[in-house]
Amino acid sequence: MSGFDILDEIANVETIAIGKRIREPPRLEKQYGAGRWRKMKGEARIRLRSGRVVKAELHWYEAHGIGRKEFKRKRYVE
Repeated sequence: MSGFDILDEIANVETIAIGKRIREPPRLEKQYGAGRWRKMKGEARIRLRSGRVVKAELHWYEAHGIGRKEFKRKRYVE
């Protein structure tokens, strides 16, 4: 459970790490399936559990054919 809802498309998307540079590929493959896993980051407006809407930097994992998984809010952006 991430504790927030993403309100718009994620902008300024960048790849942080690919393949062996990611710390958790065995866990990701066991949980979601085999794929070329990437750790990504980007910015979007999110709604927190409190109802407050903020722009934040998000990190997540994604693989082709599997999609985006495990979103994490890293910091607020302005």
